[in-house]
Amino acid sequence: MNPLELDALAALVPDGALMALPPDNSLSPAAFARALVRRGVRGLRLLGVPVSGYATDLLIGAGCVASVQTSAVTLGEAGMAPRFSAAVAAGTIEVIDATCPAIHTMLQAAEKGVPFMPLRGVIGSDVLAHRPDWKVMDNPFAETGDPILLLPALAPDIAAFHAVCADAHGNVYVGRRRELATIAHASRRVLVTVERMVDGNLLEDERLAPGTINGIYVEAVAVAERGAWPIGLLDEYRFDAAHIAEYARMARTEDGFRAYLAQYVTAPRADAAA
Repeated sequence: MNPLELDALAALVPDGALMALPPDNSLSPAAFARALVRRGVRGLRLLGVPVSGYATDLLIGAGCVASVQTSAVTLGEAGMAPRFSAAVAAGTIEVIDATCPAIHTMLQAAEKGVPFMPLRGVIGSDVLAHRPDWKVMDNPFAETGDPILLLPALAPDIAAFHAVCADAHGNVYVGRRRELATIAHASRRVLVTVERMVDGNLLEDERLAPGTINGIYVEAVAVAERGAWPIGLLDEYRFDAAHIAEYARMARTEDGFRAYLAQYVTAPRADAAA
């Protein structure tokens, strides 16, 4: 597999796609999100697996998003995600409430090729009132009443994440973030940015194979050095708390957010400078 240029990878995302993104404590595709903003994608339906952060807020602020299904959108210690909060207040995006276990369970159903999977722990919550697609039924194996929640399989159109490396076979190393494998298996298409391409076959290395997603699930890869920045990446580089704080401050207002885009997203070679 020959790597694409970053903007060519972003061009593979159609308007209106259901796109799954990992949270900021995982393998966030920040450079890819910035490329999507430059591409001018519209109507994305984002799935935060299971929560959302910087990339989601950036895409919302840039007008790329129609809906978000997640259990939370936050910048962590920098506070709430400002463009998400503003969009919710203005009614310009649809928010589909979910829980962390529910999102993982729906993806696991798609991964296994079954139409639904059961889950406990949500029954009795207010979330069910807003999720008519989630069904409560009696456990058919119980002798007495035992309600159980059934969640439909959820297969994103696209999964996008950033990883340490890939090889020429399309195998992608995600290390200890094995939940990325579930997202990849459940999704129809997988687009990945990586720090670098490596020689050989990652699946033939006993040390690396357990943390590698098989290339049969990966459609395309692009090299984007420091492509998770300002989010950290495993043992490669640390979370840039100062930059996230700057983003949170600037993005509190529409004018401030536009200034952020001009400086860090749309400016020539903005990602290269990261």
